Amino acid sequence: MTTPLLDIIHTPADLRALPPGDLPQLATELREFLVDSVAHTGGHLASNLGAVELTLALHYVFDTPTDRIVWDVGHQSYPHKILTGRREAMSGLRQGGGIAGFPRRAESEYDAFGAGHSSTSLSAALGMAEAFHQLGSGQRAVAVIGDGAMTAGMAFEALNNAGATDLPLLVVLNDNDMSISPNVGALNNYLARLMSGKFYAAARRAGEKVLSVAPPIRELAKRAEEHMKGMVTPGTLFEEFGFNYIGPIDGHDLDVLLETLSNIKQLSGPQFLHVVTKKGKGYEPAETNPCLYHGVSRFDPAAGMAEKTGGRPTYTQVFGDWLCDMAAADSRLVGITPAMREGSGLVRFSQDYPKRYFDVGIAEQHALTFAAGLACEGVKPVVAIYSTFLQRAYDQLIHDIALQGLPVMLAIDRAGLVGADGPTHAGSFDLSFLRCIPNMLIAAPSDENECRRLLTTAFRHDGPSAVRYPRGSGTGAAIEAGLEAVEIGKGVLRRSGRDVALIAFGSLVAPALAAAETLDASVADMRFVKPLDVDLLRDLAHCHRLLVTLEENTVAGGAGAGVAEALAELGLDVPVLHLGLPDRFIEHGDAAKMLADCGLDATGIEAAVRRRITLLPE
Repeated sequence: MTTPLLDIIHTPADLRALPPGDLPQLATELREFLVDSVAHTGGHLASNLGAVELTLALHYVFDTPTDRIVWDVGHQSYPHKILTGRREAMSGLRQGGGIAGFPRRAESEYDAFGAGHSSTSLSAALGMAEAFHQLGSGQRAVAVIGDGAMTAGMAFEALNNAGATDLPLLVVLNDNDMSISPNVGALNNYLARLMSGKFYAAARRAGEKVLSVAPPIRELAKRAEEHMKGMVTPGTLFEEFGFNYIGPIDGHDLDVLLETLSNIKQLSGPQFLHVVTKKGKGYEPAETNPCLYHGVSRFDPAAGMAEKTGGRPTYTQVFGDWLCDMAAADSRLVGITPAMREGSGLVRFSQDYPKRYFDVGIAEQHALTFAAGLACEGVKPVVAIYSTFLQRAYDQLIHDIALQGLPVMLAIDRAGLVGADGPTHAGSFDLSFLRCIPNMLIAAPSDENECRRLLTTAFRHDGPSAVRYPRGSGTGAAIEAGLEAVEIGKGVLRRSGRDVALIAFGSLVAPALAAAETLDASVADMRFVKPLDVDLLRDLAHCHRLLVTLEENTVAGGAGAGVAEALAELGLDVPVLHLGLPDRFIEHGDAAKMLADCGLDATGIEAAVRRRITLLPE
């Protein structure tokens, strides 16, 4: 029995030692390993299955890690991790103490650039290419960008900059959101080989030189070339940016990939290679339903995954149901998402209200200013966005929404820690960066029913607002029908106790209540981070020896800081203990354990309070 090829691949150097004819077998083995591995750990599957041959070809042609490959988005990098010495470590993928689900510079010399968010690869790779030029090293930089990531303005900013240089930057567009269309066949593959070859490049340069003495003829030839290329390729846009466009080619044909990449490696100047791949390639359930198999939990590869039904609703589902109910009640409502329809819970809304649903692509900045424009004319936009992605649109939130006092509502999902996705996707900072913005209303619901009520409150507010809620399910609270709002800026005293008052925000109300039972502490569900319920704070300060603020957000500048500022403004001198996320990036792992490690479960809260009580004067 022959040894599987994958077993002898420990580094890309081992890969490059194989004859090209062995690569299709290696691709099959790599794909089978991917399915079995991700089925065991969970993670991103469909996008990685589609990138197998492309990953093999890139590492085969380029001298990694000397040459740099920048992956964008990072969830297509599992084959890269397997081929670069981390095959054994895949059993701990996205688990505490294990490897990350995205490229990380600290994890491997082959991970040229961290990539949890999208559309950064072109800028980073261009910076690397310029550094190589400055150093005279002769190294190459390659950016592999997914088709969805090309919608972000940052990618086009980098294209514009790169096209004005003569740096040997290669941009590979991994186009995996379309089937291989008829023009991506033998003829088109032949044309890609031709356009990436030395003869074509030399002939083009010679022609430009000869025709430079006759500008009208040169312009005519240029137009003719563009017209001919435009007939068989969609590359006119990238040519206008200053790139030599090549493709589209079949991203699963290793012969074409190897020859084209080898040709490109010999060329100077910016090159743009358009590669068409199929999400879920080689695993029939993922090919049939790539959306279901985009991010998976553990499953049986033989049986496949079943659609999730029933069970306790998640906060995302609570928001999705509320959005449809509010849309039925108010015809001004529109829903906006930056390419996160499924993740943000907008599937039913997009089906029930297709003319009021807008997916703007991976373009968070545009999403917020688009919403601002809608709000200017009397429409009521709701922007569904992950906390970590909202960071990318901070300037637009300040200048285009808050400064103008526009009634744009942000439904902020994945607030706080997010478990296996780790620090790139954690919503650790939104309370801190939102709280300092004038005109903002900020709400943090403590359970599913409070989420529905605070969403209604924020939507009806005549100004910018944000409701932030965590990933996953809540406490199991019964969800009332209707669209009831609450009074803005008013918290609720959930429990009366002695000596200690736990001032909790959002997801930490539940562990605060649990800890309060053994501490005999009071618990305030503040509901609002801005404006704060100063009357409730004053009452708590007068009746307790210690106030404890609790939030699933970084302590620095967060809700607890707001409480301290309010107490100082009231002239109240009372000891305050601030509990929240520490001043460091928190690694991926089990979400409950991560919170416990931060001391934000009931046991940790109780222990921290008891330690602080011992320091109080009698």
